[in-house]
Amino acid sequence: MLRTIRYVDPTTQALLFALLGAVLGGGVVLAWRVSDAQQRRTATAPEPLLPPGVATVLSALRSSALVVDEDDRVLKASAPAYPLGLLRGDKILPDQLADLVHAVRRDGQIRDTEIVIPPLGGGLSRTVTARVAPLGSRLVLALVEDRTRERRVDAVRRDFVANVSHELKTPVGAIRLLSEAVQEAADDPEAVQRFATRMHKESERLGRLVQQIIELSRLQGDDPVDEPGTVEVDAVVDRALDEVSIDAEARGIRLARSGERGVQLLGNHEQVAVAVANLVSNAVAYSPGGSTVVVGVSRRTDGSGMVDLAVTDQGIGIPGTELDRIFERFYRVDPARHRSTGGTGLGLSIVKHVAAAHGGDVTVWSVEGQGSTFTLSLPTGSTPTDGAPGRPTDPSQEVRP
Repeated sequence: MLRTIRYVDPTTQALLFALLGAVLGGGVVLAWRVSDAQQRRTATAPEPLLPPGVATVLSALRSSALVVDEDDRVLKASAPAYPLGLLRGDKILPDQLADLVHAVRRDGQIRDTEIVIPPLGGGLSRTVTARVAPLGSRLVLALVEDRTRERRVDAVRRDFVANVSHELKTPVGAIRLLSEAVQEAADDPEAVQRFATRMHKESERLGRLVQQIIELSRLQGDDPVDEPGTVEVDAVVDRALDEVSIDAEARGIRLARSGERGVQLLGNHEQVAVAVANLVSNAVAYSPGGSTVVVGVSRRTDGSGMVDLAVTDQGIGIPGTELDRIFERFYRVDPARHRSTGGTGLGLSIVKHVAAAHGGDVTVWSVEGQGSTFTLSLPTGSTPTDGAPGRPTDPSQEVRP
């Protein structure tokens, strides 16, 4: 038997060796594949894992939230965090927020701060408040609230109070000085008459300012008109023209109206009347003697259900660089002229808020030295079936506040 095993047929030997090589090769390939699969699972496994329920809570949050691991990688972020510019990829973008996360990780103390995020892509900077706290032993949670609007409202409110105080000082101070002058000129009837006339004009200006501040405060929120009713446009235009007729006649300014009649709006009659009166008053105040101010009414034919009330003058016009600011409260293109015109700087701001409260808008077309056209566009409350197109405007000079 030993002799038989020792002398195996060469062909059989070759087959045995081939079989043994195949088995060994297959084992090597199988071992490599198992090792590769283990490495892939290790590489893709999230480490560390979020605590149970955290991902669900973040997905439901309206505010911005970030969960950061010990390598400063953002493991999870709520949807509002992305448009706010808090991260890029899996990295925290604002350096102040990243520093706050480091500090909390270092000592475990909850921290709060306010951060100004630089503008992205030429936009505006944003102000946020951040509250950062430890989440377990390895993670940090950052809750961020956008406070940009609140800060801007606060700034506008401070500016408004400052501007009101300044504007009130002018007529009040003038009346005080004029009253002192009247006392000193008690024996001079002509001087008394002159000073009394000035006092009357300043008191009228003070009354207009107070009234417009009251009107503006009512419209401040741009809230929709409560229980809108039918507004007769003809009555609104006639009232506005009648209010300025004496001043216009004294300066030789011709008042005219054009366009459709019998047009009705859906809104608040008094608010629309005040808005149109402000536009017409401004047109007369800034027009030279002998010129014409026209109020045009036209319903749009584009199916929008809007009516345009356009006030056109042949006045001094508005520089292109000033067009985007003329609807700001107390802003005047030529501050030196406001006393002579009796303006308060609130008229166009009131028009803007009336338009917003009615679901419309106000636009301006102007060329310096040629005149301006202010167009108040308001909804009629129904779909128009006829009407003439409104006065075309220059798109390059059109402003929508």
